[in-house]
Amino acid sequence: MIPKLESAQYVAGYRIYLRFADGRHGEIDLAQELWGEVFEPLRDPALFRGFSLNRELNTITWPTGADLAPEFLYSAICSPGAGTGEGHSAIG
Repeated sequence: MIPKLESAQYVAGYRIYLRFADGRHGEIDLAQELWGEVFEPLRDPALFRGFSLNRELNTITWPTGADLAPEFLYSAICSPGAGTGEGHSAIG
């Protein structure tokens, strides 16, 4: 099952606050993910902040064509030690 991303908000630096349809939410710090031809341009803070929630693709995308798999984003906020470690659940 592909997790459904409901909202994404810029926090600061390379951090984004994400909320999924199942109630899970938290911040992800993407600073260590911005490498390679597709993602290196996003090291420019102005470009990084230009992301948007693409409901058709169910993920965040940038005008440069970069995007991240929703499964990666979900895992990052749900796994201990991943993202900023601030993943939360509305479940139990």
